[in-house]
Formats: sequence, structure tokens, C-alpha cells
Amino acid sequence: MVHNTDTSVVTIERFIIEQEALHPHASGDLSGILRDLALAAKMIASKVRRAGLVDILGTAGSENVQGEMQQKLDLFAHETIFKAMDHGGRLCAMASEEVEHLIPIPEQFKRGKYVLLFDPLDGSSNIDVNVPVGTIFSVVRRVTKGDHGTIDDMLQPGRKQVAAGYVVYGSSTMFVYTTGQGVHGFTLDPSIGEFLLSHPDMKIPAHGRYLSVNDAYEQHWTEPVRALMRRYRGLDGKRDAMNVRYIGSLVADFHRNLLGGGVFAYPVNAKSPSGKLRLLYECNPLALICEQAGGAAIDGVHRLLDVKPTELHQRSPLYIGSKADVDIALQMLAGTTNRHT
Repeated sequence: MVHNTDTSVVTIERFIIEQEALHPHASGDLSGILRDLALAAKMIASKVRRAGLVDILGTAGSENVQGEMQQKLDLFAHETIFKAMDHGGRLCAMASEEVEHLIPIPEQFKRGKYVLLFDPLDGSSNIDVNVPVGTIFSVVRRVTKGDHGTIDDMLQPGRKQVAAGYVVYGSSTMFVYTTGQGVHGFTLDPSIGEFLLSHPDMKIPAHGRYLSVNDAYEQHWTEPVRALMRRYRGLDGKRDAMNVRYIGSLVADFHRNLLGGGVFAYPVNAKSPSGKLRLLYECNPLALICEQAGGAAIDGVHRLLDVKPTELHQRSPLYIGSKADVDIALQMLAGTTNRHT
């Protein structure tokens, strides 16, 4: 009998270690951050799977800094990530979409040279109806001196990210990340509690099949945005129509389009004149992943990774996905503003 020798099982920890070995001068801190995030993702995944069976569904009765009702699972995910990351000595500060100010590392723990920004549970308002939700994270190197991280360490352009990733909690749990050497996906095998390499070197098709946009805001869009959406739908006769697929959970919509090709769009509108999605917690990390997979991400006018943030919870428009399709948006929106007028 001839045995197939190319059947090695690669765990996320093994993959991270092997990638670190390619960089002899690496300190191992970034690898440790990724391993700790993978552990937090397993813990959150276990709660998401049991969300309908325990008292963790619904709102917690408080609002986050965005003015949105915090879900119980949001708070659990936030605390889980914080507790997994606060003591490793690799971070000097954290920032979460759920908290107004930066989160210092507790005084009893050593502080390191990286900053972590994260959206603990994107799309959590959909958890009651069993729609996939996700975690998004971004890692940047600190730029200030001293022991404690500051707001200046957080407010860096997306191109300064040294790692970014997301976890999608769906029919299976997937951990997708990049450190600037391609995009790699790992699927959680719940029987052994390990993330296994399932999607090495992910690439998004140059032309996509899917358009993900919330049509409920069409009446509030600018005319250039309406014309762009007509182009995507093939209504102006200049291209084949894209299939409209919109879940309303950013991670789930982006993940589908990363695999199958397409564009996720959240334009400015009269109700959100500066955009709705958070630049630091959502747009930048997904933009880095998308570019590393061969795609593109813009705010309608500028490459997202070149935008210099000015606020911790800054919002932004977003057009992200297959490069050829995002290029259409860049061409049709050129000369317009990325704010609603």
C-alpha cells in the first residue's frame, strides 16, 4: 500500500512558530500575541455555541461608547480578550470598541512594545437569530517612549499594522490572520480544541460575484454612490450584474467575499455623514487582510491604510473586496467627498 506522506496536520501554534523561525531576529512577542488571541477565540466560540442554552443572550442594560446597547455576549467577549492579553508582557495598552478610552495594562504586569485594538464581538445584535458573528483585531508597534502606552500609539495609519485578523463564529469557527506575509485561515476542530490550517495563502478573486450593501439606506446616499450601485448591479449596461448578498454582520459578509470575491460597501449617508464603521477596530484590520490577499480597501476616495486617524473611535466609509471591483468605486467616486453633503 502506498501512503500519502503529505497529510501533516498543522495547528495554528505550529504554523506561528514555523513562521517565526523564518525571521531569525524575531523576539517571539508577536507570536505570543497571536497564540493568546487564538486561546481567547476558543473561549468565545464555546460561549457562542451555547448562547441559546445559557443566560447570555440579550442586552446587558448598558450602552457602549458608540451609543449602542451592549449585548451580554459583547461584554463576555471583551473581558475574555482583555484577560487573555493583559498579563503576557507583550502589550503596553489595549483599545476596544466597547470602551471609550484606551485600556491600560494592569500595574502588576510587565508592559511590552505592542498595542492591541479589537472589536470583541462584531455583529452581536444578530446572535439571537443565529447569524454568524465575529471578532476583529489589529496589532501595531508602540511609537512613544515610556512604560505606558498612550493614545498616540493607537492613532497610527493602518499601513503601520504588524498583524491583523478576525475570527468568524459560524457553522464552524475560523481564525484568519496576516502578519504581512499573506493571509492564512485556520478552522477550529472542536473535538481536539485546536485551530488547524485549512486555508493557506488565501487570495481574493480580482473580480467578484457578490455585492454586500444595505439597500435600506439608498434614499440617503449621494447620487455618485447610487450610480456606483447601479453599475455593480449591471443596470447601466457596463458590466455583468453582481449577486446581492448582505448578512449585516461585517465579519461574515467580508469572509464570504474574501473566499468568493466581491465588494462590501458601507457608504456615507445622511444618517451617518462620516460613515458608520470604526476605522481602527473594523476597517483597518480588514483592509490589511484584504490587501494581503490581493484585494483593495478605500473610504471612497483614499486607500484606507493611508488614512491618519485622529480619534480612537473614528468612523469611516468602507468599500472593500476584489481589487477590480473596488477600483470601479475609486473611479466613480473620484472628486467626490467621503462625507455626505
